[in-house]
Amino acid sequence: MRHFRSLTTSQVSTLFHRLPVELTPESSPALQAVALGGTLYTPANRPNLVKDVLRQRDLGCVSMVLCLEDSIPDADVAGAEENVVATLTALAERDDALPLLFVRVRTPEQMLWIARHAAAATGVLTGFVIPKFDNESGVAAAFLDALHTIQSELGLDGSQATNTRRLRIMPILESPAIIHVETRAAALTNIYTLLAANREDILSVRIGATDMSSAFGLRRSRDLTIYDVNVVAGVIGDIVNVLGRPDGGFVISGPVWEHYANTERVLRPQLRVTPFVGPHEIKLRQRLMTANLDTLIREIELDLANGLLGKTVIHPTHVALVHAMSVVSHEEYLDALAIAGNTKGGAAASPYGNKMNEMKPHQAWAQRTLLRADAFGVAAANISFVELLEASMA
Repeated sequence: MRHFRSLTTSQVSTLFHRLPVELTPESSPALQAVALGGTLYTPANRPNLVKDVLRQRDLGCVSMVLCLEDSIPDADVAGAEENVVATLTALAERDDALPLLFVRVRTPEQMLWIARHAAAATGVLTGFVIPKFDNESGVAAAFLDALHTIQSELGLDGSQATNTRRLRIMPILESPAIIHVETRAAALTNIYTLLAANREDILSVRIGATDMSSAFGLRRSRDLTIYDVNVVAGVIGDIVNVLGRPDGGFVISGPVWEHYANTERVLRPQLRVTPFVGPHEIKLRQRLMTANLDTLIREIELDLANGLLGKTVIHPTHVALVHAMSVVSHEEYLDALAIAGNTKGGAAASPYGNKMNEMKPHQAWAQRTLLRADAFGVAAANISFVELLEASMA
């Protein structure tokens, strides 16, 4: 797999200064975590999951979650479990590339059931997504124990000479202990301690903004980003503070954007006209505005500004937006190259001559930017997300 693999040779030569690298199940976990991009959730009770996975792969999706939790009714769980096992079995029989696949489970017992019934077909999975992850009740440790059991039983711990794959988890932070201010600091500290002790088993950390909003009886409208909901933005900031530090932290993904159909607009559009110059780009802007996706674009930009990489999405049309916004600009890339590895300190004008690069303070940013460049590529000079998005959504 590789981001933007569907583009033609001509498009690639025009749009990219440097292409994304190829992703394989054996790619480093650091690269996989950054390269998740728009992680598409699909209910596990859908009648033809194999077809869904292959279709979304062909449309550019690099990571998918088959969801057994909140997206399906309780009455459908047993059938959805069987559906997941059948899907993994069918996908394991194929020899073509697949997205990074995960199963979102409800309990440690369900996680064990899926792995044991899928048996060797569990090898097509990258891991499991764990909801309501906290270390206060012992459930988080139980999920990790289940993972270790699966790794041991199926040999998916990366320890065998013939198997470098390792099943990992992506915990979702959305429990009341994390949301409520009086318990948050201790809960996040405990989670960090647990995750750090099991670092090889953690791919990335996800944020459950829907449950966070629900804890206050709130739901953001299409006109507002999650950062406009102050109580939730405060939780996100604290999660990044504790779990996202450059020295020993984890990759943290942006929260879900839950809107996908057009509704009446209340606030002024947030997508400037200036970047959309050509006739095709003007039509693209009209499409984005009609679907009210301008606020999603703003939220992705704010995710990146707040240290979050990638995003949970529930509609295929959102994937291309996340990926286009994740490409490193030519200017960012030259700045990162000029800074990375220069540990002697000092400051210098940026290669574009429009800002000051400080070698020590910007070192962690530079390293993170170069890893994102590996995952999503580097845009050619004078190419913006508009051209990338236009090519991706064609």
